[in-house]
Amino acid sequence: MDDPAFGARLRRLRHAVGLTIEELSSASGVSERTIGNMERGTSRRPQRATVGLLADALGLTGAGRDELLAAARAGRRSPVEVASALLAMPRGVVDFTGREAERALLADMVPDGPAGTAAVAVVSGPPGVGKTSLVVRAAVELAARFPDGQLFVDLRGLDARPLDPALALERLITALDAGHGPIPSDLAGRTALYRSLAAARRAVVVLDNAADEAQVRPLLPATGAGLTLVTSRRLLTGLEGVRRVRLDPLPAADADRLLLNLIAERPDTGPTADAEIDPADRAVVAELSRLCGNLPLALRIVGNRLALRPDWTPARLLSRLGDAGRRLPALVAGDLEVSAAFRLSYAQLSDGARRLLRRLALVPGPDTGPALAAALTGEPVEATEDALDELVELGLLQSGFTGRYRLHDLMRLYAADRLDEEETAADRSAAHDRAVDWLLDTAIVAGRWFEPEFGGTPGGWAGAAGLDTEQRAERWLRAEADNWLAALEDAAAAGRHRKVLAVAEAMHWFSDRWIHWGHWPRVFTLSSRAGLHLGDDGAAATHLNYLSWACGSCLGDAAAAAACARHAHRRAVAAADPRQQGWARSYLATALLASGDPAAALVSARQAAGLFREAGDREGLPHALALAGRSLERTGRLDAALRTFRERLVAVCDPATAPVAQVAAITRVSALFDIGRLHMRRDEWAEAVAALETALASDVAGAIPQWQAAMYVALGEARGRLGSTAAAQDELRRAEAVRRRIGEGEHAARTREWQDRLRPLPAGGG
Repeated sequence: MDDPAFGARLRRLRHAVGLTIEELSSASGVSERTIGNMERGTSRRPQRATVGLLADALGLTGAGRDELLAAARAGRRSPVEVASALLAMPRGVVDFTGREAERALLADMVPDGPAGTAAVAVVSGPPGVGKTSLVVRAAVELAARFPDGQLFVDLRGLDARPLDPALALERLITALDAGHGPIPSDLAGRTALYRSLAAARRAVVVLDNAADEAQVRPLLPATGAGLTLVTSRRLLTGLEGVRRVRLDPLPAADADRLLLNLIAERPDTGPTADAEIDPADRAVVAELSRLCGNLPLALRIVGNRLALRPDWTPARLLSRLGDAGRRLPALVAGDLEVSAAFRLSYAQLSDGARRLLRRLALVPGPDTGPALAAALTGEPVEATEDALDELVELGLLQSGFTGRYRLHDLMRLYAADRLDEEETAADRSAAHDRAVDWLLDTAIVAGRWFEPEFGGTPGGWAGAAGLDTEQRAERWLRAEADNWLAALEDAAAAGRHRKVLAVAEAMHWFSDRWIHWGHWPRVFTLSSRAGLHLGDDGAAATHLNYLSWACGSCLGDAAAAAACARHAHRRAVAAADPRQQGWARSYLATALLASGDPAAALVSARQAAGLFREAGDREGLPHALALAGRSLERTGRLDAALRTFRERLVAVCDPATAPVAQVAAITRVSALFDIGRLHMRRDEWAEAVAALETALASDVAGAIPQWQAAMYVALGEARGRLGSTAAAQDELRRAEAVRRRIGEGEHAARTREWQDRLRPLPAGGG
C-alpha cells in the first residue's frame, strides 16, 4: 500500500473511477458530509457497514476491497493506542554516563501514594548539557513504579511557534483516557480535565524543551501519584512548588569516562577494556574533554567522530580542536552540531541580550560583574542586569554566585564568532576600549582606598561599581582581578604608560592585603617598564622597589628581589631622590636577609636608615630599623637587636617622628611582634607574652592576616612554655582559623598538628 491512511485511500479510489463526492454519495447511500469527513481525516472511525457500501459503489472486489476494509480497521484503533504511540518516550542513550546525584533526586520524588501535591521537577541547563537524556533515563529507570505509562511531549520551545498548550493537553487527555468523549475546546476546561485524569493515574510525563512558564503551567497536575519532568534551557523561575535540578557540564571524571566509552568500540579494534587503554591516550582524552567543556553533546560528537574514523587517533583530533578558531566547526558529527544547539537559543534572545552575549566574549577573565558588562554595551547597569538575567534564564550564561557571570568555554567561542560576524570592527573596538578604560579607572579608585590618608572616592567620580567603602573596594578588586590585570596589560601593550603607572601606584598599599594573589610581580613589572619607557627615573625607581618587594614576598626569589633593588637604587640616584634610594637599600637588605647574608643586610639597612633621616621619610625609617634589628638578631647580637627594635617602637609612637596614623598603627604591631619574638629567643616568656598580647589587641592586628596568624602561633608557644596548655591551644586554634581563611591550608594543618600534640611544658627552660 502506498498510503495506508483510510481517508487518503478513499479519495484516491474515488478519483480513479471519476466520481465526485456527490456521485459517490448517490451511488452508496452514504451522506456527502460523512464521505467528506472521512477523506479529510475528521472521521477516523468509520463503521464496517459504511465502508462496505462505499466499496460496493466503487466497484471494489477481491484484494482492493480487503485493503480498503483494512485501512478502515486501522483507523478504528483505540485512541489511547494512537496517542500513546504519538507520545512514546524517545530512545534512550545506551552509554549514558554519570548524573547519579540527579537521578537519585528524581527517584526520591516519586510519591508513595495518590494523595498530596503532584511531583514536578524542572531540569534546566545550557544547550548540549544532556537535559533530555537525563529525564528519559530517569523515566526508563522508574518505569516499574508507573504502571499507567510513560508519556513524552516535545513542547518545541525553541521553535518560532512552540507547541500550543491546548494541543498538548488534547494529546495528553486522549492518551490517558481513550473513551472520555468530547474534549473541552477552551484551555481552562482542558487543564481542569487533564488534572482530574492525572490525579487518578500513576504515569510519568516528560514535558521536553519548554518555552516558558505560560506554556508549561496548564500542563502541570495539581495532585496525584504521577511524576512530571520538565526540561528547558530557561530556569522557569515563575513556576511554584516544583523541584529544580540545574544541570552543569559533567564533572571531569565523568566526562573522561563518557568519551572513553564512546571510543572504546572502534571498527578496527573491537571492544576495548578500560584497563587496556594506553595512559598517553587517557591524557589526550582528558584534554579533549576539557576542550569540549565537558558538555555531553560535544563529547558525543567527538566520540562518534573517533569511533567512525579508525584512521584518526585521539591525538589527531586534539590537534584540530586545540585551534580555538576551528573548534566549533570541528564539533560536528552527522546531524549533531554544537553550534546548531547554540543558534537555537541565540535566536530566542532579545536584541539587547544578543548584543550583550556577543560582547561578553571580550571579557578577558573567566567571569564578570554587571558593571563591567554595562561598560561593554554602553547601557545602564539596570538594563544590563535584565539582559544578564535573560541569558541566565535561557541557560547561555552561568551564574554560580551572586553578582558574577561566566560564559561556558564553547559558548564564549560561539559569542566571539557572532561578534565577528554581526558587529563592525569599529563597534568591537569601541566596546573593548570602553571596558578597558572603565576597568583601569575603577581599579585606581578602588586601590586608593588603602592609601593611609585616602578620604573616599573622588567627588566627580561616577563609576558604576559602588566603591563607597573600603570593604566594597576590596571585594571589587578581588572579584575583577583577572579583568583589571588584563586591562593593565592591554594598556601597557598600547603604550599608555602613565595610566599603567597610575593603576600600579594605586595598588601599592592594597598589595600588602593580598600577598597571595600571585600576580603582583606582573603588575609591578609592567609599571617599572612604563617608568623606564617614559625615561622617568623617579617613577622607575619607585616601581622597581615595588617589584623588589613582590619578587621577595610573593615569589620568594631573593636574587631577583636584590637585582630589582639595585636597579632601583641606580635610578633613584639618577633622579637625585634620597627617599627612593633609601627604599632601594631597605629592599636590598630584605633580600640579603632572605638569602642568608645578615652582615651585608645590616650594612644596607643602616644606609637606608641614614637616607630616610635625610629625606625626612617617617614611613621608611621604621622599616629600615626593623631590618637592622633583624640583621643584628641573625648575627647573634640580641641586646643590640632589642635596642634597635625598641628604637623603632619609639619612632612610631613619638609624634615628632611618627608616620601617618594608619601606618603607625601597623608598624607598632610589627615592632611589638619583633620584640616578642626576641624575648622568646632569650627565654623571657612572660615578656614575650606581654608584647604579643599588646600587638594582637590592636585594632589593626588583622590588617595583614599572615602576621596575625604568626603572632597567634608565637603567643601559643610562649603560653605553653609558661605551662598554660589550654590557653596555648586556644591561640593555636585562632592561628589555624586565620590561615584557613586566607588559603594557607598547609600552614593551618601544621598548626592543628602542633595544637593536638601540645603538652604542658616546664616553665623557663627550652
